[in-house]
Amino acid sequence: MTYLSKLFAGALLAASCLTSAVAQASEGAAVARADEDTFMLLREASRQGDAAKATAYASRLPNHEFAPYVEYYRLKPQLRTASSTEVLGFLTRHNGSAIAERMRIDWLLELGRARDWNNFDQQLPLLLSNDDLQLKCYALMSRMAKGENVAADARELLIQPPAYGDACAALIAGLAQSGQFSADDLLLQLRLAGEMDATGPSRRTALLLGASDTRAARAVDVPALAMARGVGDTRADKAIYLVALSRMARTSHKLAIVALERNAPKLDSTELAIGWAGIAHAASLALDPDAYTYWQKAAAAPLTNEQFQWKTRIALRRLDWKTVADTINAMPPHLRSDPAWAYWLARAMQAAGNGARNPEALALYQRIADRNHFYGQLALEELGKQISIPPAPPPLAAAELAAIEGNQGLQRALRFFSLRLRAEGAREWNWELRKFSERELLAAAEFARRHDILDRMVQTSERTRTMFDYTQRFPAPHYDILHPTTQDLGLDKAWVYGLIRQESRFILDARSSVGASGLMQVMPGTGDYVARKIGLGDYVKGKLTDLRTNIVLGANYMNMVLQGAGGSQPVATAAYNAGPGRPRRWRANLSEPMEGAIFAESIPFTETRIYVKNVMANATNYAALFDNKPQSLKARLGNVMPPGKAGDTLP
Repeated sequence: MTYLSKLFAGALLAASCLTSAVAQASEGAAVARADEDTFMLLREASRQGDAAKATAYASRLPNHEFAPYVEYYRLKPQLRTASSTEVLGFLTRHNGSAIAERMRIDWLLELGRARDWNNFDQQLPLLLSNDDLQLKCYALMSRMAKGENVAADARELLIQPPAYGDACAALIAGLAQSGQFSADDLLLQLRLAGEMDATGPSRRTALLLGASDTRAARAVDVPALAMARGVGDTRADKAIYLVALSRMARTSHKLAIVALERNAPKLDSTELAIGWAGIAHAASLALDPDAYTYWQKAAAAPLTNEQFQWKTRIALRRLDWKTVADTINAMPPHLRSDPAWAYWLARAMQAAGNGARNPEALALYQRIADRNHFYGQLALEELGKQISIPPAPPPLAAAELAAIEGNQGLQRALRFFSLRLRAEGAREWNWELRKFSERELLAAAEFARRHDILDRMVQTSERTRTMFDYTQRFPAPHYDILHPTTQDLGLDKAWVYGLIRQESRFILDARSSVGASGLMQVMPGTGDYVARKIGLGDYVKGKLTDLRTNIVLGANYMNMVLQGAGGSQPVATAAYNAGPGRPRRWRANLSEPMEGAIFAESIPFTETRIYVKNVMANATNYAALFDNKPQSLKARLGNVMPPGKAGDTLP
């Protein structure tokens, strides 16, 4: 064979080998994609409780990379009929893993449903997490089955009727039947259910009181119809009427007042005060100026947690520091210790005398000033300091980073994130974090940064208590796009980053349940409106998750709502979250300037109230990072002006 022939033959062989390798790689990729699809189908079948489908899909994944999850998803729909041996076998094989913890929670819920207290009591102490309300209710039921009196613990636990589910409903029924819960306890549950729009718990509680569950449901859902039936004669009937009254007050507290005053002779003093508390609460949510008067009429009422807080907020808006202090001091201990109420109690103490030198006020400020949140920052300023960036810890060594890089749990979390299975990824990630030292937490946060999972970086770095890396806690990605945009608009980039951190935690493809998309969580309708206003002619709704488009639309919308808010960042932040119309109405109730912190605390929507506080605290930290000097949250909050007095323009 000639040299050229040999060369040609070699080239053919190499090409053949390359073609074969490409074919094998392509075939392998196709198999991997098929396995991913089957895994997703298995997961969904398990979530739907379809045991037959879950078993069929699991059989097609004998050696899957997530074998413990394949086994979990197969077994989960069968827990009701599975033997203890089978479940214990799973827990033993995967002992110490995140998925074993999840299985133990699921099994405990099933054991509680079946009232298998023997197995329940054996498994509960092995659980490392303790934040499931249903399990807590079952745990109290188990203790009650052994003859313990659990009423005090139950009263502390049972404060959120919409979250009760079967477990807590059964607990309440058991407490009532055993005599551990009195009629007063059940009447409070009825009030809570009405206050929180929980029709099911309202029905069940009414039956335990010997009242009409239909009327109780109407009191929540169709209050005018329930009120038309009159007050009634029994305590339960009167309680149902008062629930309907408080629900009616959400629509028209004037009509509710007429009804209450007409029926006042049929109510005792406590019932009458409860009626006024319901009206005062409804008026507070509307920021009606008369709410203050209604709370005074409700002075003798036993208040719910929400009512305690709204009575305090309305007193704050009136700068009635005595009522602020009295109401906070009357709150249950767990509520009174919340940083918000610790801060406002300290402010009330200062207002009462001795100014900043009041030792009790100083102690309260010092208790929360080391926490880098809204009220921690405000407390720090009351102590004469400003918000600054703490010194960075010593740099991470290569060995520290390598150890984290080799962590199998974090690697597994990365793989889940790549498949857009965020719940599984977060479960694996958080499971590993629980055993990390502060240096390891910083290394894990850096690991997340290097793999561009910035929400995990932020969440992980925030766990440290003595070492602080604020470049991890407050990252500023995509600066090359965001900075020119904010600069052109004259927009404070610290505020923009503070909002992004709260909106999406820097998840580029984030999508909310209501359709908000991308880094700045822009709604499709808002995107279309802003695009037309700024002349973005090539904009289409499908581009909302495009990074540059999302930032341009989001930043321009921030600028529009800022102009509509007269330059007030807290008002504009509320408008970005709740729409510009609502903050406009909230400001319409102002007759004079209001301290920004009080405005933020008295925002009627819980989500928006929390959102505004977090964004403003974030922005203050970003400003300290960008400007490299201490900042004032109080100055950033400023005073919120009545409409027409701050150069408002409609967005």
